Order: sequence, then C-alpha cells, then structure tokens
Amino acid sequence: MTEIAHAERSHAILSASASHRWLTCTPSVRLEEQFPSKSSVYAEEGTLAHEIAELKLRKYFVEPISTRTFNTRLNKFKKHELFQEEMLAHTEAYLDYLKELTMALPSQPYVTVEKKLDYGAYAPEGFGTVDCLIIGGDTLFITDFKYGKGVPVSAEDNPQMKLYALGAFLEYSLLYPIKNIHLAIIQPRLDSISEFTLTLDELLAWGEQIKPLAQKAFNGEGEFVPGEHCKFCRAKAVCSARANQYLALDDFKQVDPRLLSQEEVGSALERAIAIDSWVKDLKEYALTEALKGNEVPGWKAVEGRGARTYVDIDKAFEHLKANGIDEAVLYDRVPLTAPKLEKELGKKEYKSLLEDSGHVVKQPGKPTLVPVKDKRKAVTLEPDASEDFK
Repeated sequence: MTEIAHAERSHAILSASASHRWLTCTPSVRLEEQFPSKSSVYAEEGTLAHEIAELKLRKYFVEPISTRTFNTRLNKFKKHELFQEEMLAHTEAYLDYLKELTMALPSQPYVTVEKKLDYGAYAPEGFGTVDCLIIGGDTLFITDFKYGKGVPVSAEDNPQMKLYALGAFLEYSLLYPIKNIHLAIIQPRLDSISEFTLTLDELLAWGEQIKPLAQKAFNGEGEFVPGEHCKFCRAKAVCSARANQYLALDDFKQVDPRLLSQEEVGSALERAIAIDSWVKDLKEYALTEALKGNEVPGWKAVEGRGARTYVDIDKAFEHLKANGIDEAVLYDRVPLTAPKLEKELGKKEYKSLLEDSGHVVKQPGKPTLVPVKDKRKAVTLEPDASEDFK
C-alpha cells in the first residue's frame, strides 16, 4: 500500500502503515492528532495503481468477472487524470508474482484481496487492510504492493507486515493450521521483490513484545525519540524533541574535516544530512502558516518567480507561422533517453529490441555516499581513479 493515503482504507489510531514510527516514538501518535492529514500526487497515484491491481487480482483469484465488465471497470481507471500506461505493466508484474507463488503450492490455496484485518489484541483498536492474503498448506502469505519508486522497502522484520500477519492469524487460525509466515513486498517500478519468512511462534512472540509499546502509543505516553521515522510524521516540523537534537550544536563546530577522525566525520555527516531535512520541513511549515495569515516573526510569504505559458499553443504557433516565422524554429527534435523509451515501449519490448541486441548498455553510476544500512554493494576506486573522480 502507499505510504500515506492508501496505507489504511479507514483510519486506525495505531495504523499498521505507521507502526515503525509509533513503536519507536510512542507519544507521536497522539501528538499527530493536532495536525491535519495531507495527501500528495504520489499518494493519489499509488491509490489509482492499487485500484487497478485490485481489479486484476479479483478477476484472477476471487470473482468470475466477464471480460466486458473487466474492461469497462478498467477503462474508468484509464480516464483518471493520473493514469499512466505503465501502471498496467507494473500491476501485471505484481499479478505475475502472485500467480507464480500460488501455482508453486501443492494444492489450491485460499486467496483474498484487500482484506481488512483486526490486530486489536496486540495494539488497541488496531486494524489495517492487506493487499493480498494467501493461505497454502501451513503457510500464511502476506503480500504488499508498493507503487512508490523512491527507495526499496524491505520485508525483513517489517512491523506493518507482521501486524497484518497477526490479524490474519487471529481470524484464520481456527480454519487453517498456520505454522509459517511468508512476507513479501513487491515494488515493480524498482524491480524490487523483498521476502522474509518467520515461524508462527516467532510472530506471536513479537506480538507479545510490542503489546506494552502499543498501549503506551495509544495512551500518548513515553519518550519522544527522533529519527528517520520522523519523515512521515505530521508533527515533524514543530516537534520539540526533533528540534532539540539540532538546536544544540555546540559540539558541531565548523572545523576542517581533514582534522576529524573517521568516526567524527561519519557522525557529523549523519547529523548534517538530518539537519538539512529538518530545515526543509521547518520552512514548509512556516510558509504554510504565513499563507494562512499567521505571523512567523522575521518571515513572510511573497510571490515567487512566475512562469510564462501559452494561452493556446496551437493558435500561437499558427500566428507565428502566418507572420513569417519558420516552423523549424518552433520545435526541438530531441531523442528519447533509454529510460523514457523503456517507459513508452514497455519493459519486455524494450529489452528484446534494445538490450538483448546490444544497442543499449548500462553504464556504472557516479559514486555516491549513502548510510551503511543501504542494501547496495560498497564500491572502492583505485588510487589513480580516485584522483580523477575528485
């Protein structure tokens, strides 16, 4: 599900999609209630992709939908202003994963789509909606379709997925002999499939472990703990706990980085990147308040640089040509980049026509610095190459 708007179909205070945050920073849930929930184009785009995926999954696994009915429903989605042709390919990739999964099972599994699950026995009033739930033999499969293309999301010990699994166990344990749990997050736009397995005993032990934290979160109790999880918190701009870690900068002096130890460089860089993110959130919040007419001492909102646009580009160009302007002056002929052409042709045709025939090769990317927990393989350069890079 998408990280914001589509995470839960109806609001739960202890939502599964926000569980990483409220399990780490327990009082953040109640603090957030003071701020309105905001959506984004990316979230709405993800919602549309999920609706298309749901239609395809229902047709294949759940309901005997006729081709005519299916096409009628699909065409409604195609008329949405945020629809993109690539959504069809990416949702098909998700469906293909589920097809392969179910066909590999020894017998026909139980499959349900967009299933609302109640995990309130572990987190007060907790519930959420899982994209697709499958039970085959003694294994419970929880799968999540993510349409975002920012960073790959790992299924390893993922609290959102484990809460769904707890809810599924509570509902289906009397009907099926569940012993193993398989979690999977599919992100077709990143060619990413992350899977993680655990035993039922491990899942239930984790459920017992989080009960006191969930109760604290529900009550709004505990200590504020700033960190990466602040990214999606509605109170992130004005949270004093987050601000305090950046306002106390006495030990973050401007010194020559060559005089720092490697440990100090790593620590300073980590704080600097976090500060940059916090300042952006602070500026966005202050601008919003200023536009509401609320005073932010020392700051005000002004009109930014405008842009010139055609009233009607066709009529404008006809007018130019009628006045002797050569049509060649009005257009740029620019070849599509390989990624844009892949989007136009589709992954399979692009690979067949260009990559497999040797017309496109992938060049290594420019070295970039990332936190050590990043899943990508570390690279080093030879001394001569390092100098060239500098």
